[in-house]
Amino acid sequence: MIILIFFIAHWFLSLFSQTFFLHRYSSHKMFKMEPFWEKFFYLILLISQGSSFLNPRAYAILHRMHHAYSDTEKDPHSPHFFKDVFGMMIATKNMYMDYLKYKIEPEPAFRGNYPEWPLVDRIGDSWIWRITCGLFYIGFYIAFAEYWWMFLLLPIHFLMGPLHGAIVNWCGHKYGYSNHDNDDHSKNSLPWDFLLMGELFQNNHHKKPNSPKFSSKWWEFDPTYPVMKVLHWMHIIRIRKV
Repeated sequence: MIILIFFIAHWFLSLFSQTFFLHRYSSHKMFKMEPFWEKFFYLILLISQGSSFLNPRAYAILHRMHHAYSDTEKDPHSPHFFKDVFGMMIATKNMYMDYLKYKIEPEPAFRGNYPEWPLVDRIGDSWIWRITCGLFYIGFYIAFAEYWWMFLLLPIHFLMGPLHGAIVNWCGHKYGYSNHDNDDHSKNSLPWDFLLMGELFQNNHHKKPNSPKFSSKWWEFDPTYPVMKVLHWMHIIRIRKV
């Protein structure tokens, strides 16, 4: 029971960091927050993603390119140009590393207005951090796992951040229904969107990329948006008007 609680907690905390901080804040600036809270959520991102920490700058650049070139050959991760999800993940990883290491510069339209904290970025991208987090996951499972099959969950912990992105980019542009004609293949993937905290409302999001609420129909539910409303009410963030 402890292992399942740990797995679920890691899944959703890491996912929240990705959708809230990397996607809705770093990439789209759907809300504002003071420097203290930006650093607070930056640290939450580092801890929650652990061994699979994703750099906000590189993430934002790729995501802005994804919107500008959605499902075309210039899209960094359109599933329609790869034979399988693993090929897409490898290609995305290679492009991500090029921007992370400043091997290439993005077009001016995709630069700037994303959070940067060089110290935390260096820690999160270091092999010392990644190996330390991996050893922590393994140690936790050794201490609390009751059945051998539970150890099969460890690779998901190791690759949590990229795995979330791969599921969203692959499924969100191949399976589901469309509320809007966006001139791409973006889909809404009910009911799995709940497990991805609203990230699988890709068709809605591509229609209104700056809207902090990813659901649009009355029967759709974006789990992250109510959390943002509470944080807005607490004056931790200030949601921008669309």
